[in-house]
Amino acid sequence: MGDPYFKIRNYCNSSGIKVYSSNYALYGDMSARINDIYRSFSPRVEIYSIDESFLDLTDVQASHRVSLARDMRSTVKQWTGIPTCVGIGPTKTLAKLANHIAKTIPELGGVCDLSDEEERAAWLVRTSLREIWGVGPATARKLEALGCDSVSDVRDLDPRLARKGMTVVGERLVYELRGIPCLDLETVAPTRKGCAVTRSFSDRVDDLPRMEEAVATHASRLGEKLRQGRLGTDHVTVFFHTSEHDRDRPQRSVSTVVTLPEATDDTLVLAKAAISGVRRVWKDGFHYSKAGIITADLMPLEASQRALIGGLDRERSRPLMDALDHCNRRHGRGSVVLASSGWAKARSWSTKFDMRSPRYTTRIDELPTVR
Repeated sequence: MGDPYFKIRNYCNSSGIKVYSSNYALYGDMSARINDIYRSFSPRVEIYSIDESFLDLTDVQASHRVSLARDMRSTVKQWTGIPTCVGIGPTKTLAKLANHIAKTIPELGGVCDLSDEEERAAWLVRTSLREIWGVGPATARKLEALGCDSVSDVRDLDPRLARKGMTVVGERLVYELRGIPCLDLETVAPTRKGCAVTRSFSDRVDDLPRMEEAVATHASRLGEKLRQGRLGTDHVTVFFHTSEHDRDRPQRSVSTVVTLPEATDDTLVLAKAAISGVRRVWKDGFHYSKAGIITADLMPLEASQRALIGGLDRERSRPLMDALDHCNRRHGRGSVVLASSGWAKARSWSTKFDMRSPRYTTRIDELPTVR
């Protein structure tokens, strides 16, 4: 468990510890750069998370894979300054396990290859089953109840027994550990089913105008995300709540669903719906700590059903949203906003990033200065 920063601020100051806020723009950009490097080594890359990817090396001779992995590590280090580790295996599960071994055994130089069956067996018997990809505490307890302790024990389970105790996921896990691929490489990201924009307030919000500003701002970001995926939604859920840590103040948590006449990605429509939701359930006398807007059941906008009555004017909306996105891409997010979102510099509720490191790679006004 971690401690809130305010509890250890004095210790950090006296010990010279540097504390930084999250810098998602920098993280995302560096992740994209690293994946571009990976694509120069293999055309088939699955971006699993912001700091993990799977590469297809089936076209690379087995004897050359370790040297390729070392070249890839050195290229990433030279071009981005970020250290990486590479795990090689005949299945995704074994590749993840190899990556864990590469991280924890310095003598391997950041690369572990579990392609050879004999070498793999030696590693699996020495590795705890809790290091298997996707095995959390609950699954680990089930496996331990079946008499498993190491990864090799899980590999040697009867697949039917694994399926009975952990559904098809357990059976698939056994086969993956045996070197039989059950999980395909997903080089095309699946269409997202839902989307959410939520933020905690830097100061408590106790008045309707500021709450409307906040949800309108969140709705604007939601619209931007939907347009990036060419998706639309026909409803939004707006929520806001107080903080359980404000024990001396009254508590309240509320949400409401606002239905739209048809699916849309229009920021104007989404913001208007979000504000109407806030007004529907607003009550004075509370100090709210967080608000957000959520939507599910997203659909491709071009394939969505149009409303016969009260439909939205998509022909007018599209060029307007294109112009809005173009301006914000060119001049920085938030350069053009809805009036209902308020002026960015005057938003007393917005999350503060006073300790964020500069966004060197995406903001020209934050480039490092050479003197």
